[in-house]
Amino acid sequence: MDFTYTILIPLIPLAVFLLLGINYNKIKPAISGWIGSLGLFSSLALSYYTAYQYFFKVGKNTEGVYQQFVLKWRWMSFTDTLQIDMGVMIDQISVMMLIVVSTISFMVHLYSRGYMKGDPGYTKFFAFLSLFTFSMMGLVLSANLFQIYIFWELVGVSSFLLIGYYYTKPSAVAAAKKAFIVTRFADLGFLIGILIVGYYSGTFDFQTINALDGPVIGNWAATSFMGLSVFTWALMLIFIGGAGKSAMFPLHIWLPDAMEGPTPVSALIHAATMVVAGVFLVARLFPVFYFVEDGYALNLVAWVGAISSLIAAIIALTQNDIKRVLAFSTMSQIGYMMLALGVSKYEGHAGLGYMASMFHLFTHAMFKALLFLGAGSIIHAVHSNFLKDMGGLRKYMPITHITFLIAALSISGFPGFAGFFSKDEILAAAFEQNKIIYIITVIVAGLTAFYMFRLYFGIFWGKDKKYEHTPHESPWSMTFPLLFLAFMSIAAGYIHFSEYISADNKPFEAHLNYSLAAIAVTVGLLGILLAYIFYKKPSSFPDKISKSFGNIYKWSYHKFYMDEVYLFITKEIIFKRISTPFAWFDRHIVDGTMNLIGNSTVATSKTIKGLQSGKVQDYAFAFIAGAVILAMIFIYNWII
Repeated sequence: MDFTYTILIPLIPLAVFLLLGINYNKIKPAISGWIGSLGLFSSLALSYYTAYQYFFKVGKNTEGVYQQFVLKWRWMSFTDTLQIDMGVMIDQISVMMLIVVSTISFMVHLYSRGYMKGDPGYTKFFAFLSLFTFSMMGLVLSANLFQIYIFWELVGVSSFLLIGYYYTKPSAVAAAKKAFIVTRFADLGFLIGILIVGYYSGTFDFQTINALDGPVIGNWAATSFMGLSVFTWALMLIFIGGAGKSAMFPLHIWLPDAMEGPTPVSALIHAATMVVAGVFLVARLFPVFYFVEDGYALNLVAWVGAISSLIAAIIALTQNDIKRVLAFSTMSQIGYMMLALGVSKYEGHAGLGYMASMFHLFTHAMFKALLFLGAGSIIHAVHSNFLKDMGGLRKYMPITHITFLIAALSISGFPGFAGFFSKDEILAAAFEQNKIIYIITVIVAGLTAFYMFRLYFGIFWGKDKKYEHTPHESPWSMTFPLLFLAFMSIAAGYIHFSEYISADNKPFEAHLNYSLAAIAVTVGLLGILLAYIFYKKPSSFPDKISKSFGNIYKWSYHKFYMDEVYLFITKEIIFKRISTPFAWFDRHIVDGTMNLIGNSTVATSKTIKGLQSGKVQDYAFAFIAGAVILAMIFIYNWII
């Protein structure tokens, strides 16, 4: 099978970006929305065709193992072995990610036609959406580390443009800069890790690096630093880049502020592009993470994922901006995916964690996009992001109400919904490998159910508000994506994912662990029940409970003061203690020395410049004066 055509999948949105961007003032807004949507539909159709061909036609070899199809074009050559190619890699996870990115992006494009209607930057918005989609599609198809880094940075640029889309709002500009700067620091670690891998392995190629029988994995223990192999350090540095992009603790501070962008952008970032890039990166290099001899890198992935998941769930309990609740929910669910990779083994059923992580990435994309688009529909109706301005909306917005409820049940792991199946596999993988992490996952499951239904009851039930303008259901362009994603938030869970995605490329049978599922469902139902008691009808319970927790509630509400910690480190330590002395040294010593040399030269030149004035009388005077002095010296010596 020739997969050369797959290069068109990212190139189509790139062409749309160039068309809309160059002709920004010439294309009518309504037409630009159709151009963007039709362009993405073309990529969507090609992605689904690729998935059909790969998973049902030519993906497996004669032994039933899924193959990799790689197309390469030489770009740069450093040595006989170290070269950089631009290429396309078609395998299990790249094809799955094409489905996720194209599906969610297409739904976001359709939704945005209604949500952004009347916006003065309508055409620009669709150009930026296409650039974002191109960047993510290029990332998931990348055939080597250097290529993925190029698209990695393009994803960062795209997010900067979309988060700061409302550039007249100071808060949006600050949020865009914050996301860009935080992820740049993380990406520095990623770049250093890439360079270490290239130096010691002699290649950036994923196939060569991940080959179990190749020279790379087998020789990685030859060089060590501070007790760890040099490639463990490389992988941990690469993971820092992934942790920054996926908003893992402590590099998560940009995520809640990223809500300053339009709500469809939030859906795209959280469901299919930026924050899942880190999970994809670890999955792409999973054989290396697993087979490096000391296992520290994979343990780091597991514990960072678990801690991030728990911290984010606790913070989400106390937030009142519905988009920020969903943002911390994303951080928590991405933590689930990371910890699942971290506790996974490699072969057969032992690789359950790897499969579960990819499964949850797939289902999460559907219900998280639905939650954000539903939130956008709500904000569009009431013109506010805050729970205090909402209540009783089920009467006015029946489609948004039902679809939001489906998404909330799915993310809460309610039986029969997609999130139940993928989350159960993660819990089973954690239980098999690390009981402490398993306990964390169960706690997070209960917290997730509670804060999601706190949102649901607060928005659609609670106390009816006296709205300035009567809320109404969103137009068809916005409700159709909600209905489609609601369907996928149920149906996606019934895909036998282990038949298509596995760590060792071999299909295996995964079965529901009914005892572990019962525990998780019980904890989730308890969370839903508590949310029902507290928020179904107006009551004093929430205030009493929050006051009883005292400083714990306060710390959670203020996001554990992580922003303040970063500001303190930045201003009080880096700026005052480090940057200020360096600035003084630069100003007074470096610049002072250069200024002294320059000023001395100028003063000396002023003193002696009369010797070459260009005036004949000055030269005649000097000549005669010199002759007189010489004569006087001669006479003096002759007399003596």
